[in-house]
Amino acid sequence: MTLRSILLVAACCIAAGTAVSNAQDDATSQNTNANDRTVGPSRLPSGEYSIAQSWSQEREHKRPYYVNVPDGTGNAKRPVLIFLHGNGGNAQKAMRGFIRHRSTIAAQYIMVFPQGYRESWNIVSERSKADDRGFIEAIVRKLATFENVDPNNFSIIGASNGAALVNQLMIESSLPNVRNYISGVSPLNVWQYDGKHFRAKGDDNNYRVAVIPAQGKRLMNISGIRDELVPYDGGPSRVIRAKDGKLAFVAAEESTFVWARHMGYEGKRLVKPTKINGAVEVFSYLNGDVVHCKVNNEGHGAVHGIPEQTLLDFLKGSRQDR
Repeated sequence: MTLRSILLVAACCIAAGTAVSNAQDDATSQNTNANDRTVGPSRLPSGEYSIAQSWSQEREHKRPYYVNVPDGTGNAKRPVLIFLHGNGGNAQKAMRGFIRHRSTIAAQYIMVFPQGYRESWNIVSERSKADDRGFIEAIVRKLATFENVDPNNFSIIGASNGAALVNQLMIESSLPNVRNYISGVSPLNVWQYDGKHFRAKGDDNNYRVAVIPAQGKRLMNISGIRDELVPYDGGPSRVIRAKDGKLAFVAAEESTFVWARHMGYEGKRLVKPTKINGAVEVFSYLNGDVVHCKVNNEGHGAVHGIPEQTLLDFLKGSRQDR
């Protein structure tokens, strides 16, 4: 099986120049025609939208994202969950799969599915060189203005390459709207965290600048011990390329501990799970604000092995609730 095929299957399981970002909402971004209903100025409806961006590969390129608003919500303020597909993934297929398999979440959250340029997200050596942080931040800023959106309750979940972007957003983004992050089958890679410092990607993807990420964020990492693409215990992938060979990763449990420590945890790394739920061992820090889920019977599709209620419980938890 090719790398592209493996990554596409994993994504479906759970549903050089300087980059110049215009990250501005396009006035004609929603696909409409003369028979479409008029979109009001304040309520977000389901549909296709886009953000126009320019970078080394494109000029004023309209980057699509797809929105699913639960039925019967009216103008009630709803939380938003943004899903980032894996390498080779398709946002519309991911939307259909997620809504089908995670129907309880989809009934409670406004779901958003951005499309990665060239079916990838710009981390280390991917095909895309786009400003993906600017793209996601522009989506958040735009959606936060709508009357039926809770501007303080955004969450982002990513699969594989999409989870790598989740990590980079946690490292570099300072948007206050996003409070929950879920990284599926991609802990920190060694470009993002060098053992001492978190690293900003930079325009040239060389990760030269050490940065201090914002605190107060919540993270759930999900990793499978049978993963043949991203080794659970860390080290280089046998398949995923990087500039200097194969992309290396921080061990999944260590990666979560690094984040817990940054968010204020002062104890030692957990060596035993705080909870066991079937094949899933849960390592919980900071009263559930930073969580690692070790899935013992899964590989690169480990998010598929997480019960929907486990995801929902994490999404609904918050430092602010205690």
